[in-house]
Amino acid sequence: MSSIPVAETVASLMPRAKEELAELVAFSSVADFGQFPRSESEQAARWVADALDAEGFTDVAVLDTPDGTQSVYGYLPGPEGAKTVLLYAHYDVQPPLDEAAWTSPPFELTERDGRWYGRGAADCKGGVVMHLLALRALKANGGVPVHVKVIVEGSEEQGTGGLERYAEEHPELLAADAIVIGDAGNFRAGLPTVTTTLRGMTLVRVQLDTLEGNLHSGQFGGAAPDALAALIRVLDSLRAEDGSTTVDGLTADAHWDGLQYDEGQFRQDAKVLDGVGLIGSGTVADRIWARPAVTVLGIDCPPVVGATPSVQASARALVSLRVPPGADAAGASKLLQAHLEAHTPWGARVRTEQVGMGQPFRADTSSPAYASMAEAMAVAYPGQEMQYAGQGGSIPLCNTLASLYPRAEILLIGLSEPEAQIHAVNESVSPDELERLSVAEALFLRNFAAH
Repeated sequence: MSSIPVAETVASLMPRAKEELAELVAFSSVADFGQFPRSESEQAARWVADALDAEGFTDVAVLDTPDGTQSVYGYLPGPEGAKTVLLYAHYDVQPPLDEAAWTSPPFELTERDGRWYGRGAADCKGGVVMHLLALRALKANGGVPVHVKVIVEGSEEQGTGGLERYAEEHPELLAADAIVIGDAGNFRAGLPTVTTTLRGMTLVRVQLDTLEGNLHSGQFGGAAPDALAALIRVLDSLRAEDGSTTVDGLTADAHWDGLQYDEGQFRQDAKVLDGVGLIGSGTVADRIWARPAVTVLGIDCPPVVGATPSVQASARALVSLRVPPGADAAGASKLLQAHLEAHTPWGARVRTEQVGMGQPFRADTSSPAYASMAEAMAVAYPGQEMQYAGQGGSIPLCNTLASLYPRAEILLIGLSEPEAQIHAVNESVSPDELERLSVAEALFLRNFAAH
């Protein structure tokens, strides 16, 4: 059966896709209910459930997961005896950060310079729309040739593990022959890419206490131990002189053998300021896909505006450690906590707490599903061959699914190419990427059914 009608159908559906994405982006569905209304996430979940209902899914359910958030599940039966494919995305998003820095409102989808801007447009509400487009195109051109399960998570960005635990408690729910995770991205726009590895992540909160209360820096400074200064020393110990991550006992010299990332292109993608050097050693691909990376996500301390001349009695920070495939995130977390405690100066009291964790992931690229996707990508992106790349981020659910369903083939595709600037201000999605990847996913489902 020709692929041309599928592509034509997807193209005809793009105006509807834009309207739907605008509706989804309008929900400020950040799963931090201390800062954002729970109702926004609940409304986003209801939107997804209604969309699945409208597409003929059965058993549509809004699932209450153990972390207090909601995921949406649906099942679309295919022909008798057909394979089953699970399609994943998430509707929760990162906070908008500095809303004043956005060129257009973060929760209002806005077209500009050929891209659609809004928080979650690429990560990962666009992934929800991508799945819908692919299924609609198949339904309009002979039908969906596989059984389809869809799961749309509500707390992926928070890393609180609700869907992972729910899946472990209901192991048959997400069972499938192949799993398409729509939460990755092409290496660059126009270059079809499947992500084959993910770094895991651990989040550790560290607090240092040195005094019963703040002291006047003129009266006590110079002898009284400053908790903020102690914290700065601890955090500095996590990096070598060249910026490489140095956690005692954690290996940090692995190499990436696949697709390489040109340093000049990386500087451009990351928007590194002129004259500022990159950190770390080895190739860029080594650093972002194959090695651990520590990031200080936040520090609790007095802001500059309104600060008083005080020696600080307490200070704390939230530290992220990205963990490459081959390492165990739980073990890495223990090493990070031990490092923070061992490098605390002046006998300061130190407390560390693990507050989130996800294991790294490596896919089996020799499986039939990868051949099916390569064929589909070649059609959706004429003249291009599908590439394999790593991703520095983590999707904790991947390892849970790989553990629950060891025979399932897991592929990671998505809309988060570098220009999308996910997690930053002015996040956007390329409608061309949305259209092409929707075609690719539709053709993948057709190819996989025939393999």
